Amino acid sequence: MDTKIDLKTFGQDIVYVKPVMVADLPKDVQSEVGDLEELFAVHNAEGEQLALVANRKLAFHLARENKMQPVTVQ
Repeated sequence: MDTKIDLKTFGQDIVYVKPVMVADLPKDVQSEVGDLEELFAVHNAEGEQLALVANRKLAFHLARENKMQPVTVQ
């Protein structure tokens, strides 16, 4: 099988979901989250943070709604 893959676009539809401790976030962000201790960040393949949400389920839903493939990282 000699299927050509354009490496420039390979993985463009993948986003990475990782837990983030609220205590590690800037103070202005901490003041916005209420009593949550952990949030979930959604990042693209270049590492750019796309979203910060309350739970993993919401992060995966958000990714799929935007036609992205979510992957959990630690």
